[in-house]
Amino acid sequence: MFKLEARPQPSKFWTYAAPVLALLVTVVIGVLLFAALGKDPVKGLQVFFWEPVKTARGIGELMVKATPLLVIALGLGVCFRSNVWNIGAEGQYVIGAVFASGVALMADKTTGGWIVLPILLAGVAGGMVWAGLTAVLRDKFNASEILVSLMLVYVAILLLGYMVEGPWKDPNGYNFPQTQTFEKATQIPRLMAGSRVSIGLLIGLAGSALMWVFLFRTRAGFAQQVGGLAPAAARYAGFSSRRALYIALLTSGGAAGLAGALEVAGPIGQLTPYVPAGYGFAAIIVAFVGRLHPVGIVFSSLLMSLFYIGGEMAQSRMGLPKSLTGVFQGLLLFTLLAADTLMAYRVVYIANKKN
Repeated sequence: MFKLEARPQPSKFWTYAAPVLALLVTVVIGVLLFAALGKDPVKGLQVFFWEPVKTARGIGELMVKATPLLVIALGLGVCFRSNVWNIGAEGQYVIGAVFASGVALMADKTTGGWIVLPILLAGVAGGMVWAGLTAVLRDKFNASEILVSLMLVYVAILLLGYMVEGPWKDPNGYNFPQTQTFEKATQIPRLMAGSRVSIGLLIGLAGSALMWVFLFRTRAGFAQQVGGLAPAAARYAGFSSRRALYIALLTSGGAAGLAGALEVAGPIGQLTPYVPAGYGFAAIIVAFVGRLHPVGIVFSSLLMSLFYIGGEMAQSRMGLPKSLTGVFQGLLLFTLLAADTLMAYRVVYIANKKN
């Protein structure tokens, strides 16, 4: 027989090994899924995990997809470490895209490249405004930030639909619900010719460094983490829980809004109803797989973008359902939650005693 026995203290080994184990279990279950769907498991794994990264162009697309996931997950990492549960990053991402598009639509053919900075700042402001609504409702009325932030996602999507169907609809767009294509000056600068990778990737990596400095080298970051781990100790030390709430939500909202701005002024180039791509929800998984640590989040964002691109390739080349991407994302999260048990418990074998 086997049983779980509590460890005297959490295992440092399993803190880092659990995500690896979760990924391996996810791959094994994926093999079984491919077989159940009547597909060659070896080919399925090749299409899902190898095809997206075997060329330089594929690696570039992987980084393009990882950029919004990285930026959003960094903000969520600060939030979750503060024990503030922002589940509505998708809505903040959408509103950031809307605010950024409002600035981008002001540009004309004479506008210079300076417009990129106001576009990004507008995206940050939009995300902070939307997250700020959750912060105010939690602060003033003790409303659950989980429910409020989640419900605001649907409000954000409805607002996006109104803008592209109404005042911002392109009159020359053949009645499609979208804005006109943004002017070239509004495009986020790319890192190299012939690639869609933009400076958004550098912004994400810089954000990772800033998150590390904030959390582990500043008093404010220490206060955020103490408030998340031990609220009573934080109050005793004089740390403001109210300040921690606003810092956490405004930081995560601003990051999500920035990601929205980088998308509409980058790969998309206009505002469309398809801006909500699920990045805000997927970034929650990215943050936890990355152990809420800035370095871990960088690698987990690349893994999650691999799931997105691999799922698209499996759909087009093998006729697999589009939902396969979500299945792999969900499997990774649930297997990680299961593997995390090994941090606090060890598996012990108990020999059966014969009478």
